[in-house]
Formats: sequence, structure tokens, C-alpha cells
Amino acid sequence: MRVRGWHLSFFLCCSVWLGSAFANPCADFVARLPNLRLPLCEGAQLRDMQARSVQGRTLWGRDIAPEGATLRVLVLGGIHGDEMASSALAFHWIALAATPPADMPQVLAWRFIPALNPDGLFANPPRRVNAHGVDLNRNFPTPNWDRDARTYWVTRTRRDPRRWPGAHALSEPETQFLLQQIDSFKPNLIVSIHAPYGVLDFDGPFVPPSKLGRLYLDQVGIYPGSLGNYGGVHKHVPVVTIELPSATRTPLDAEMAQMWTDLLRWTAERLGPAAQSGRVAP
Repeated sequence: MRVRGWHLSFFLCCSVWLGSAFANPCADFVARLPNLRLPLCEGAQLRDMQARSVQGRTLWGRDIAPEGATLRVLVLGGIHGDEMASSALAFHWIALAATPPADMPQVLAWRFIPALNPDGLFANPPRRVNAHGVDLNRNFPTPNWDRDARTYWVTRTRRDPRRWPGAHALSEPETQFLLQQIDSFKPNLIVSIHAPYGVLDFDGPFVPPSKLGRLYLDQVGIYPGSLGNYGGVHKHVPVVTIELPSATRTPLDAEMAQMWTDLLRWTAERLGPAAQSGRVAP
């Protein structure tokens, strides 16, 4: 059979897309993310979350749920594609969640999504925004989004293209996917990893953690369409926002482990009494 012209182009295009969408992602992640080696990525055992980015890239995730867990924690990295260290930290934390310390109660079920914005991550150079040019962390359906989001973008950011909130709330497949995850997984806590401001932020009920590792609490406010605004203020699900000191370098391994330990302790102390009485299926 002879294949020529646009038929051949279509075949090659589809072959490349299918390969990138369904192949093992670790080679790509290791090549792009700091302090991520192949054994750590492969050990994460990522699964296809049955969702795609604007450019058709797979959104990957990992669930870790000990039997009898009663609290659900959703951990997100890479909402901004040029904050590569945030995605790398998520991989290190997957390994820690898979081997929990014996002296900590096993009450936490985890869902990790290490790279919510793969199109931004794998752009050359990496970009904060997704393939539509939308800042995903301004695209969530906070109250009065239609009134406030564009006004804030124009007056406060002076039309900064890196902070374009989109034509309307939830205009992007990546934010639609994350909203579905929040609605189906029903997290008791959301941890959103960013960079490079080197602080700890918090939105929502409960007393916030004072520090995680060397990051100290510095609540910087809320923004129209941000995840902290949507989850912590509107949905009353506490959102811990971690701002790593560098977008291109992770903290030392010992520091990442200390941040993890501090997060576990705070979660057990503050969220445990408010946990739902039903058990989480492993």
C-alpha cells in the first residue's frame, strides 16, 4: 500500500502523539527535572489519570492509600511549568509516602499529581503558562471570577502575559481535570508546590503550619482564580502552598525529608480530629 502526501504526514503526526501520550514518561521527566534520577521516577509507579493537556500530553498521578486511612491529601506540582523544582519535590515525596515512618500513624491516603502543566514544563524554554497561554493558578472558578479576574490582571499585573487568567474560569483542560480530582478524591488537605519565593503560604480553616523545614509561614494573600482562593476560602479545604527557594534546584534531600516530616506532624495534629469518620479504600 502506498501512503503519500498528507496521509503520510497524518500517520507520522499521530504516531508521535500516541508515543508521547502513552509511553513511559520517566525519560522525559528525568531529562527536564532537577535532582530526579531514573530509579526514583520509575519507583513512583505513575499511572495515566485518563486526562490530557492542551497538546495531548498525559497527566500522570500516583495513589498511596494504606488500609484504614481516614484522611486524604492531594499533592500537586508543576502548576507553573517553569517551576521545575516543584515537580521534582513531588517525586521525592512519593518515595517517602511509599515508605512511611513506623512511628507515625498510617491515617493518610495520598494522591500525587507531579506535573499538572506538562505543556509548560516541556516547552523550550519551560513556561509558566499552559499551551493556551493561561496561568492555570488564575483559572479556578472562585466567586466573582468574571468580575474580578480580568480586572486584577489589567490593573495589578499590567496585563502580564505570564498571569493571563484565561477567557473564562475553567477554560483549560488541566484545571477542569484538577477540579474533577478535587470533587472525586475529596481531599481533606491540598498541598500545592511552587517556587521560587522561599516561603510557606496557607488558605482555609485550621491553624496553619508555622514552618516546613526552613520555609516559614508568610501568608501573601489570595488572588482571583487561584487554587488557594478556590480550595481554601471557597471550598473550605485547607491549602498549604509551598514556595521553594529556587525554581531550578531542589532543596537538599535531607531538607526535603524534613519538610515532609513537618507536614506529616502538622497534618496529624490539626486535621486528625476533623477527619471524616469513614475509611478510605486502599
